[in-house]
Amino acid sequence: MSTENEGTAVPPAPSAPPPAPVDAPAAPAHQGHPAAAQGPAPSAPPQAPAQNTDQAYGSGPQAPVGETGWGPHDAHGNQDPAPSSSAPDASWPPPPPPSTPSYGDGGAGHGSGGWGSSYQQQPAPKNGGGRGRLLAAVLVAALVAGGAGGGLGYTLAKENDSNGSTTVSSSTSGGNVKRDPGTIAAVAAKALPSTVTIEAESSSGEGGTGTGFVFDKEGHIVTNNHVVAEAVDDGKVTATFPNGKKYDAEVVGHAQGYDVAVIKLDNAPSDLNPLPLGNSDEVAVGDSTIAIGAPFGLSNTVTTGIISAKNRPVASSDGSGSQASYMSALQTDASINPGNSGGPLLDAQGNVIGINSAIQSTSNGGFGTGQAGSIGLGFAIPINQAKYVAQELIKTGKPVYAKIGASVSLEDAVGGAKITEQGAGGSEPVDPGGPADKAGLQPGDVITKLDDRVIDSGPTLIGEIWTHKPGDEVTITYERDGKERTTELTLGSRVGDS
Repeated sequence: MSTENEGTAVPPAPSAPPPAPVDAPAAPAHQGHPAAAQGPAPSAPPQAPAQNTDQAYGSGPQAPVGETGWGPHDAHGNQDPAPSSSAPDASWPPPPPPSTPSYGDGGAGHGSGGWGSSYQQQPAPKNGGGRGRLLAAVLVAALVAGGAGGGLGYTLAKENDSNGSTTVSSSTSGGNVKRDPGTIAAVAAKALPSTVTIEAESSSGEGGTGTGFVFDKEGHIVTNNHVVAEAVDDGKVTATFPNGKKYDAEVVGHAQGYDVAVIKLDNAPSDLNPLPLGNSDEVAVGDSTIAIGAPFGLSNTVTTGIISAKNRPVASSDGSGSQASYMSALQTDASINPGNSGGPLLDAQGNVIGINSAIQSTSNGGFGTGQAGSIGLGFAIPINQAKYVAQELIKTGKPVYAKIGASVSLEDAVGGAKITEQGAGGSEPVDPGGPADKAGLQPGDVITKLDDRVIDSGPTLIGEIWTHKPGDEVTITYERDGKERTTELTLGSRVGDS
């Protein structure tokens, strides 16, 4: 599966929607009003692979476990090319592998009567016998029963005649409405002041827009690596809060493999409120989610959904030809679009459970921007992993990766993560003296489980390894010569992206 990152350009609104398709013959036109012309039915939109929310990510065919992968596009809208077949470098991942909206309009017709039709006054009854008095009594009773409605109708009609418009006021204003904790409005009101819209620009003027959120009171903001990648070398980064205050910032550290970055505000205000971090391991499918970001440059946008799935293997890239990033992602149907990258994915209590990072899409376009939009398949980096990475970046400025010290194939048809027969550049597929070597793994072994998690491909294994920390002990289940075996393995470490 491939995804793409979010883009930043805000498309112009269409001048007019196309005519709606007609499913049945139109009824005869009313006299004096010809029937509306019927346009042809629109064709179905073309299908296309998924995309990241900010930049497309590619993947290579093979990669050292814990150091490369495959997957969807980031939240910017770029798309991954198909993987190749060369073996990866055992020390670091190989280079990344390689709708138009429809409008519906309702037809407007004219029928007899309705608004604007004339009213014919009934002739006054003649004075007379009992039948007339009985009719009068019935009319009086009807008028009493309908007096309130009739009086209101008369008042509205009179106001409409004199002012050309009528309004009805509520007895309570919006400011007086109580929004209990846990409601979407309450969560959004609390979280929005701690989210920022990030603009990153390279020294050559290229860049884009993404999102971030306050991580601590010292002014650190967590976001995606692909959001600030353009500004890493002598670029410019700014962060704008919902109240309009804008701050210059610097990139403290970034991790290409994890797709996590930390920036720090210059002259950070003293009243920062970090968003509370939840526990992504305890998230369940069906839990409510709230996403905050700047889709297509529309800052401070709030969308809602649920957790659709957990542990989705996703790979993406910043689109610059650098190493791919890998995650065992939280999947959500909350609307995530280009510009949402780096923003928080919240639970119903307002705790951050993930960082919105990538989307899957069936289209490469939409609104004339060349970027894909949400189809309800969004992916977020679990906050438990992102928290660990962010803390390392703040502490040392460099990421620390867990690894097993072996190169695996990125092909999907092997039924697991197969250790390649040859490493990248002629290197050994299993590092001599490394974790995999010590655990007895050999070239050709197919890893099918890591602890109790089923491994169906190389990218899945990499994403799972990167949810752990160096030094963690894991159980590896693998197949060799048609027989299933298990071994214990202590994860090693690698510092930095290169």
